[in-house]
Amino acid sequence: MRSIPSSIGNLCNLQYLDLSDNKLNGSFPEIVDGTETCNSKSPLPNLRKLYLFDNQLMGKLPNWLGELKNLEQLDLSDNQLQGSIPSSIGNCCNLQYLDLSFNNLNGSIPDIINGTKSPLPNLRELDLFQNQLMGKLPNWLGEPKNLRRLELSYNKLEGPIPTSLCTLQRMESLSLGGNELNGSLPNCIGQLSQLKELSVYFNQLSGTLFEQHFLKLSTIPSSIENFCNLQDLDLSHNQFQGSIPSLIGNFSNLYYLDFSSNQLSGTLSEQHFWKLSQLKYLYMESNSFSLDISSNWVPPFQLRGLLMGSCHIGPAFPAWLQSQKNLEYLDLSNASISSSIPNWFWNISSNLEYLILSHNQLQGQLPNSNIGEFLPNLYFLSFSGNGIIGTIPDSIGHLTSLEVIDFSSNNLTGSIPSTINNCSSLIVLDLGSNNLSGMIPKLLNHLQLLKSLHLNHNKLSGELPSSLRNLTGLNVLDLSYNNLSGQIPAWIGTAFSNLVILNLRSNMFSGRLPSLLSNLSSLHVLDLAQNSLMGEIPVTLVELKAMAQDHNMSISSLYDNRSSSQYEEKLIVITKGLILEYNMTLSLVVSIDLSDNNLSGEFPEGITKLFGLVFLNLSMNHIIGRIPESISKLRQLSSLDLSSNKLFVRPEKIPIFSKMAKL
Repeated sequence: MRSIPSSIGNLCNLQYLDLSDNKLNGSFPEIVDGTETCNSKSPLPNLRKLYLFDNQLMGKLPNWLGELKNLEQLDLSDNQLQGSIPSSIGNCCNLQYLDLSFNNLNGSIPDIINGTKSPLPNLRELDLFQNQLMGKLPNWLGEPKNLRRLELSYNKLEGPIPTSLCTLQRMESLSLGGNELNGSLPNCIGQLSQLKELSVYFNQLSGTLFEQHFLKLSTIPSSIENFCNLQDLDLSHNQFQGSIPSLIGNFSNLYYLDFSSNQLSGTLSEQHFWKLSQLKYLYMESNSFSLDISSNWVPPFQLRGLLMGSCHIGPAFPAWLQSQKNLEYLDLSNASISSSIPNWFWNISSNLEYLILSHNQLQGQLPNSNIGEFLPNLYFLSFSGNGIIGTIPDSIGHLTSLEVIDFSSNNLTGSIPSTINNCSSLIVLDLGSNNLSGMIPKLLNHLQLLKSLHLNHNKLSGELPSSLRNLTGLNVLDLSYNNLSGQIPAWIGTAFSNLVILNLRSNMFSGRLPSLLSNLSSLHVLDLAQNSLMGEIPVTLVELKAMAQDHNMSISSLYDNRSSSQYEEKLIVITKGLILEYNMTLSLVVSIDLSDNNLSGEFPEGITKLFGLVFLNLSMNHIIGRIPESISKLRQLSSLDLSSNKLFVRPEKIPIFSKMAKL
């Protein structure tokens, strides 16, 4: 069966119909048979349960669904349905469960639902998750007094949260995340005494939290238990302000607490956590909290996830972490910690998978012991932006599950250990901005999954090992600001077909530019400045296809892995005498910088066909001849530096630069 036949309405006594998880496609029939056969005003007069989820149904929802008077459960989730929700659905006065999630429904939630005085009076669960619904939340959503679960996340809903929702005294789960809702959280939300889940993440909500919403809870002790059922509270990624009162510590059933990425501030004390014995996930990052915890405090919880980046935790390393034996995710980045990492930390939890301690003032050395034995499941490790000294221990090779290593911007010395080749799952290796010396290990070619390699701003020497050509999946190769020498190997152009950024700036490379660089069809950034390159600029550079497009890539497309997508790529661009750092806006950069070399010959006119170029710097070379008129076609160009060459332009042709509006 590939579509739903209209004759299905002739099944007069049918009460239960389950066609889920098939390959049904096509659209619903506009009209179904059965009214005459069943001697009824509506088709399928006895149908109570209709399950068509996980198919490939398309088209609009038919109005006749509203004629199924005895329908109690309707699940059409995970199809490809489009159009608006018909208001006739309100005629299904016995409907208890309605699931239209994972479709492409658009338009607004109907303002007026047909039906009795109280629309859908028996409705218990309404799930419209991940559609394209727009407009405001209608007030009638507060009418179905039996509603226990309302899931409207990941749509395009806007406007305020209606106070009518506060009348749903049986509500257990209210999920409105991933929309464009604004205004404040209704003061009356604390009246929902049965609530177990409240999720309004990724909206534009603002105002002060808790002082207004839970005022009654803090002034009337007997009603403090109003929220004793709450297990999941997610207010993240909004614009809430103010502080969090210690009252939150009374919600003893909290399992998941997420205030991350708001504008919250104030001090968090032991009182904020004193009854949270069930808490497993505490996410407070990207706010301005300060932690006031005694050095001998033992938390009542055993966390699996603790994200407190950008909170003021230091200067001492938090001793209370020693009690947390089940941690899987830990982020204490930018937390004002200026001590060394205590020895006990390395065996804090054998379950640890995600560890970020970046952008602190951490001191001391990395442990020489076998940390792979203590952290066998670690896949993300970042200590970037600290003051860690010493060498990278050989034991790093025992962390065989690692997908990201970021030790950038520290004071590490010595050579890159060859044992790092045992980390065969690595996707990102960033050792930039340290004092590492020696040669690039030949055995790095074992890292077959590597997409991003940063060894920039070190003291590495020698030639590029030919074994690197086996890293065929590389998107980013940054070896700038080292003492690397020899010729730029031609195999770079044939081995790295997916390369987006190639940065060999400020080394001691010599010889000619290989013409095979033109094979880098995905390249957006080519920086070979401040070397000793000679000869003409290859005319084949015109074949850099990605630079010829006048639209920009999405840097997020570089990575689709769980961990590497959490690593933030960065690039330094020197232009107009300024040093610019790009990370989130890296997709805006399309650049060629061959400045400060010994390049000669005429201006390569083919470059003027690279219409996507934003930065072009050929200064401080020995390029001769005229600047071609076709350079005016580079309309995206914001910086052009051809100084300190022997180029000229005819006086009558100077106006060509006026066409380059972004210069």
